[in-house]
Amino acid sequence: MAQQRPLSPHLMIYKPQLTSIMSITHRATGTALALGSLMVVWWIVALATGAEYYNFVQSILTSWFGQLVLFGFTVAVFYHLSNGIRHLFWDFGYNLTIEGVHRSGYMVLASTVILTVLTWALVILG
Repeated sequence: MAQQRPLSPHLMIYKPQLTSIMSITHRATGTALALGSLMVVWWIVALATGAEYYNFVQSILTSWFGQLVLFGFTVAVFYHLSNGIRHLFWDFGYNLTIEGVHRSGYMVLASTVILTVLTWALVILG
């Protein structure tokens, strides 16, 4: 009789790691970017449609909820960009040690925060 082995660790046993959380987040931000692109297209179509519809779309995007969505879109852009650059370094064979993976992971998180804050500071103050 063949020995029955588990196919993979159960989710209740598996301990989330920085790399797994960042991988899931990378996929989620990719999805958010696809949906956010539809929002950008909606804004461009409103711009081409006329002043009345453009003002309607602009009122939605400048509401507190619209600003929250735009902020989230900004975070997704900078996280996905930073993590994509991290993957390019991995493709060239850099930072493939455990220490390098963790260091570059924290660099991705830091660059996401810094770039998002700088962008929104320019939007608000500019």
